[in-house]
Amino acid sequence: MAAAMSGPRRLTIYEPFRSIFYAPQFVALHGRHFAAEGLDVEIVTAGAGVTTTAALMDGHAEIALGGIMRSLDVADRGGPFLVHFAEVNSRNGFFLLTREPRADFRWSDLVGKTVLGFAEAPTPWQCMLTVLRKHGVDPGRVRIERTLPLAEAVAAFRRGAGDFFETGQPFTEQLIADGTAHLAASMGEATGPVPFSSYMTTERFLRDGRDVVLRVTRALDAAQRWMARADAKAIADVIAPAFAEVAPDVRYRAVARYLAQSTWARDPIIRRAGYECLQQILLDGGFITRPYRYEDLIDTTVAREVVGADSPGRS
Repeated sequence: MAAAMSGPRRLTIYEPFRSIFYAPQFVALHGRHFAAEGLDVEIVTAGAGVTTTAALMDGHAEIALGGIMRSLDVADRGGPFLVHFAEVNSRNGFFLLTREPRADFRWSDLVGKTVLGFAEAPTPWQCMLTVLRKHGVDPGRVRIERTLPLAEAVAAFRRGAGDFFETGQPFTEQLIADGTAHLAASMGEATGPVPFSSYMTTERFLRDGRDVVLRVTRALDAAQRWMARADAKAIADVIAPAFAEVAPDVRYRAVARYLAQSTWARDPIIRRAGYECLQQILLDGGFITRPYRYEDLIDTTVAREVVGADSPGRS
């Protein structure tokens, strides 16, 4: 009653970049699952020198969406533990594009070639290194350029720069549709299941703001359960307000491709095996200098409470 009288609880959530990859967040927002939990959520895209982790540490945000690698990076530089509590993406959301059709694409095709990579986050690059090694390709024999911001990288590839381009959505569908590129490989399929993106917060807010964390997790869980029953068109329609500049057919194809490869988590629990797999990728690539305990950076207490409450049969 008191909450109803005082109005919705305002909450700012930082995201690293705007992407259809984060569809569960926008289903929770525009499908009104956040609102059903009494939350008035504003999604802020990081930029102007403020990262998602910095936003948490300096108090600009109470919750942020991003990769576990961001918390591992902060910890590895001697910073505080930023704890992840609800999984959003269960696969890599990037795709490897090529200029010419390659029906028989092999990872060795990248040897001696230039790949325009994603500059805004290191995890796609680290996954690429792991996939290359897995297929017997020395990453040192592939030139991976990660110097251009996304919009500039897209423009550069259109102008003829690079032999391959690793990017996400909706750019993958746009470049394929206009004939600029052809799909060589899904990095989600090549990398395999990993907890690629999740909601994180400070240890203090996880303790003192537990009610908000619980409501965010319930909203995400409701969005995930709805998405598990929905088709690509329904999902694409719900998230449309967040992607007004994306043509409806491109938005639909992007959602359909992600849906087909089980990109989005079906529940918010971040499991130990996935964490260990992702951490090993980052260790192998030299992104972090030592391993960190699952218990230090992951807290599944709230997620397990939510999942157990909505259906005893889910795990």
